[in-house]
Amino acid sequence: MDLPPLESSAVRVTCPAGHAAPLVFASPHSGRAYPAAFVAAARLDPVQLRRSEDCYVDELFAAAPEHGATMVAATFPRAFCDANREPWELDPGMFEDTLPDWVNTASARVGAGLGTIARVVASGEPIYRAKLSFAEVQARVAATWQPFHAALSAAVTGAQQRFGACLLVDCHSMPQASMAPRHRADVVLGDAHGTTCAPALMRRVEEALAAEGLSVRRNDPYAGGYITRHYGRPRERVHALQIEVNRGIYMDEATLERSPGFAALRSRLARLAAHLARHAAADLGIAGD
Repeated sequence: MDLPPLESSAVRVTCPAGHAAPLVFASPHSGRAYPAAFVAAARLDPVQLRRSEDCYVDELFAAAPEHGATMVAATFPRAFCDANREPWELDPGMFEDTLPDWVNTASARVGAGLGTIARVVASGEPIYRAKLSFAEVQARVAATWQPFHAALSAAVTGAQQRFGACLLVDCHSMPQASMAPRHRADVVLGDAHGTTCAPALMRRVEEALAAEGLSVRRNDPYAGGYITRHYGRPRERVHALQIEVNRGIYMDEATLERSPGFAALRSRLARLAAHLARHAAADLGIAGD
């Protein structure tokens, strides 16, 4: 029997429909619920704010629960709070008060303006008109980042406890311009250079995508962010793999509208989820449920 999505203000969890598989899909950057106060405080218009979104990625992978996977999707936008960062990667120049010593102010992501609370959108424009208070950001992290990771951790732990192992597929999209034309690919797979996922699982996903007619690269230019590296623990039988889909094959990056290729890509990714579900138990070295 189909189970309804479980929703909070920050995260949507869709449970498997029917027979479950040791699979969890995550979409941390496709949220589109922009708080009115955030939009009012921004110096950018709503379309500019959306440049940081992994537009429609939750829709592209929406069929995963039909094949036994749990789907965990953020409803809040990346420009508001980035769930693919540590909880406290913050740029001190953004704040009117002094940050606590335990805040990570020195990461490369903070330096690029793309910490937990981003200073700029993905295209480089500054987001805010004025400086923020740390108390405001604490409330934001508590309302968004923490519920998302509580749900994702519960899904991964639940699959691991039920099946003995789990594969987490962290779903993203990438600007077509992020790759040089001669290195351009439809999909980039990231396993932090072989540290977050068993090689056999990486090959399984790579071969399934290639069979769908998609060109695939590994770890270049995206090797996996916080979610992949934090949850991927192959020695504990939790494997994590990041998927970056080229936006140019499914949407118009200027208008942010779905292109004619959207439906075909969604079907391809549904077949990927079905393929992984069929082979997950064997690939993870566990007995079928």
